[in-house]
Amino acid sequence: MIKMLTPAVLLPFAQQTAPAQGGTMMILFWGLFLAAMWFLLIAPQRKKQKEQQKMIGALSAGDEVLLAGGIYGEITSVRPDRLIVRIGDTTKVEVEKSFIHTVVRKSGAAAAEKK
Repeated sequence: MIKMLTPAVLLPFAQQTAPAQGGTMMILFWGLFLAAMWFLLIAPQRKKQKEQQKMIGALSAGDEVLLAGGIYGEITSVRPDRLIVRIGDTTKVEVEKSFIHTVVRKSGAAAAEKK
């Protein structure tokens, strides 16, 4: 009796075969997924980062800037690693260059605007 049950129990395992294209389709899916993530997330972020670095490199004394904390000020001095920003009549602060959010007005534009 035991000999008759053994082939019937093992029969489903013997008939299983590996899918022929399952691995290829999975690799194709993940490749397309990673390419989509690159174009939707990573590439725009790198472009924005390059623009920010270009803006920081072009800062000069007299530029009016908006700091990351929401404070407006005018750059009075540029050092290699930081800037001195005048935020009031007698108040100056030193900030790291990465804290500059945006340039409100360039120094050349301010002189042209006053004329």
